[in-house]
Amino acid sequence: MYQFEKMNKKLLGSQVEEELMNYILEEPIEIGQKIPNEFELAEMFGVGRSTIREAVKSLVSKGVLEVRRGSGTFVISTNSLENDPLGLSKLHDKYKLALELFEVRLMLEPEIAAMAAEYATEEDRQQLEQLCNDVERVYRNGKNHISKDIEFHTCIARCSKNRVVENLIPIINTAVMTFANLTHRTLMQETLDTHRAITDAILNRDSIGARCAMVMHLTYNRQALVRLLRERQENK
Repeated sequence: MYQFEKMNKKLLGSQVEEELMNYILEEPIEIGQKIPNEFELAEMFGVGRSTIREAVKSLVSKGVLEVRRGSGTFVISTNSLENDPLGLSKLHDKYKLALELFEVRLMLEPEIAAMAAEYATEEDRQQLEQLCNDVERVYRNGKNHISKDIEFHTCIARCSKNRVVENLIPIINTAVMTFANLTHRTLMQETLDTHRAITDAILNRDSIGARCAMVMHLTYNRQALVRLLRERQENK
């Protein structure tokens, strides 16, 4: 659960916006759920209602929140445009988007993992191993693991030492977030096992192993998504 600290009333709206986004992710408030009202948020963060109004308005413009007249303010995405520069999170059919993102990930991430195995420094490998451990700890403790999962995939991309790949990180992040929001915790063990296989291959500088482990990771995820989509269509 998100830990609240009373905030200095002089903080800019952008700083309150960041704290509100952290609250949504860490509580967590799932897509489709309502956030507390303006008065409650002002009490939580120790700021004025006008500051909360400014932060909410900004997150609405970034496709994270939606104000529904007479009902309240709802989370419609956990991606902000800073992490989603192409605005993919605004596409309405999330299942179709997730499948299309998997097509792109399968083109990119196995090769990125192979490059990471070849070019990662010792410091990079230590960081990747720590992130792999962090994802497992958070996941097993029943907490929201998405931010750590994103850090893990971001670290792999940076280990490639390819500056173009680093510019693709927001697309990978959008894909991870979209998938996680649809499947929740249905693939915990498969995720942890394949994360570990990817990490071990990179630590051992095994580029072929890293490539294969990433393909396996993405394949498990895509199969789970296809099953969910089929169930959804059958229940219509």
